Amino acid sequence: MILPVYAYGQKVLKQKAKAITKDFEDLNILIDNMFDTMYNAQGVGLAAPQIGNSIRLFIIDTIQLEEEDSKEFIGMKQPFINPEILSEEGDFWKYEEGCLSIPKIRGDVERQKKITIKYQDQEFIEHTVSFEGINARVIQHEYDHIEGILFTEKLKPLKRKLIKKKLEKIKSGNIESDYRMKFPS
Repeated sequence: MILPVYAYGQKVLKQKAKAITKDFEDLNILIDNMFDTMYNAQGVGLAAPQIGNSIRLFIIDTIQLEEEDSKEFIGMKQPFINPEILSEEGDFWKYEEGCLSIPKIRGDVERQKKITIKYQDQEFIEHTVSFEGINARVIQHEYDHIEGILFTEKLKPLKRKLIKKKLEKIKSGNIESDYRMKFPS
């Protein structure tokens, strides 16, 4: 089922999300719905707060970013439950990011190239894995969501100033989107 994406200005996007327990009802259905919602909006990641659930869950699918002729990047499709970034390493690199909750706004965000993250899978089996490059970046972006941080907060001050009016339009619901959104009341 395709769910509405919560737009910039929704309080849930600024809250630190709560951990999920094994008895969380219909978790697999929620994860499937999140993938449907993400694909419908043409995203590569989606965090539970973006659909109104303040829980420590996000999904990514970077396989769709793979290029047929390239062996340099291998994407992944994975839900992350109760994740905790243990370390971020390497040089900072700039990359233009966007967000389904903040449509039609993009900006360069600097992040470190490598992360190590501890998380649980859908069976609540714990994993500790290191990721680099685009996979690490998408994970960092979605992880920020469950910490109540939006990518716009990581932009340079001048860029934040330049997008301020656009953010207010999103907050007021005065925008067009290619997918269903839920705006602040």
